Amino acid sequence: MPKMKTHKGAAKRYKVTGSGKIRRRQAGRGHLKMAKGKNSYQRLKGETGLGKGDEKRAKRLLGR
Repeated sequence: MPKMKTHKGAAKRYKVTGSGKIRRRQAGRGHLKMAKGKNSYQRLKGETGLGKGDEKRAKRLLGR
């Protein structure tokens, strides 16, 4: 049985923590900044975790 290859698109989007949780960037910061307002734009700062079903799919794509 060959090794499972990492899905490179997922590897660029997700980061695995030391405890095995998967982190992702917040959506909505790419463009159209002026329409959003300062507070909502600041709220999208940083990283957040994935939902349970998405985390299962992402782990499979990352070969974990």
